[in-house]
Amino acid sequence: MARPRGAVSPETGRGAWQRRYPLWDLYFGLAAVATTVFVLTDLSRPGSDRARAVVLLAALVGWYLVWGRRVARDEVEGWRGGVYLGVALLLYVPAVASVSAASFVLLALCAQAYMVLPALPATGAVVLFNLAGVVVFVLRTGEPRDALTGPGPVALVVVLISAVVGTWARQVTRQNEERAVLIEELDASRAEVARLSHEAGVAAERQRLAGDIHDTIAQGLTSVVLLLQAAETELDRDLTQARRHLRTATGMARDNLAEARALVGALTPVALAESSLADATRRLVDRLGTETGLVGRVVVAGEPRALPTRVEVVLLRVVQEALANVRKHADATSVTVRLTYRPGGVLLVVTDDGRGFGTPAAGGYGLGAMSARVAQVSGRLAVESRSGAGTTVQVEVADG
Repeated sequence: MARPRGAVSPETGRGAWQRRYPLWDLYFGLAAVATTVFVLTDLSRPGSDRARAVVLLAALVGWYLVWGRRVARDEVEGWRGGVYLGVALLLYVPAVASVSAASFVLLALCAQAYMVLPALPATGAVVLFNLAGVVVFVLRTGEPRDALTGPGPVALVVVLISAVVGTWARQVTRQNEERAVLIEELDASRAEVARLSHEAGVAAERQRLAGDIHDTIAQGLTSVVLLLQAAETELDRDLTQARRHLRTATGMARDNLAEARALVGALTPVALAESSLADATRRLVDRLGTETGLVGRVVVAGEPRALPTRVEVVLLRVVQEALANVRKHADATSVTVRLTYRPGGVLLVVTDDGRGFGTPAAGGYGLGAMSARVAQVSGRLAVESRSGAGTTVQVEVADG
């Protein structure tokens, strides 16, 4: 059964081979033309013999164009190559018998043998072609000894050179095909890595946006709802207090609208775009005090400095999440946020005097989202809490 010449991905190697095959066509054509010239100029043979040899050479060229070229070009090794060389031998022998100069066509036939057959059968075919020429010489002259000094050594040299060059050329071709396959696989691997990286980036961005929405818009809207409910309750009892709740809710709604626009535009959080991290933290604590009535305090230690935007965003989101947990779960009377600037990093500590917890509640973002955010900037998060003893959230992040 015929088999493709390439070990893997034959289409890749075949394409490279077909691109350079016109050069082989040119070589075979020159060999055929040169052999025809040698035959026609061999005046030692009658004109009828030369004409017969030219016709046989033309038939050999036609056989190559009709059958052999497709076998060699498509790199199919098997019975088709054997058929081609068998018919070529039947045309070659009478041509050499007519005019010995026709043996120059071996320049093409020996190369073709290694294109249509594996190395060992191809070498056997080359031996057979050269041996046929020697046999024809012996039959014509009737002197076997003359073959030892005439065509015999030449045939031996041709066989040796064809075997070495043909085997080497096949090996080089196979190596080039294998390299082409490796390059193709490498390109495919790079494309797959790029696709997976893109998918991972999309997933990470979705997670980041989900966290941003949870830490800002969702919590802000929750506060707005609570303030509106409080205002509704106060409408019949204390109109001034109800208006104060409405003003606060309106301000929070505006802030959340600005945050939504910033998220859509992938911008720095509005609080950080308009002020420093310390100032943004103070506003968050002040707003919590206004909404809940608990005592809030912000302590800044060290020399405040601008941090990388991604670090400031993470720290601000941690403060927002921690204060949201104080509002919803702690039942605290006071909360303190400490921001300590150290050489090479910053330490954030949020402490409340609430009821604390033994085991964090499962589900939602909460502490899980907080931990994921801190991990994005290679920081360290620690949460300490005991039932009835409050909660402390501590984050340590390097500048870079």
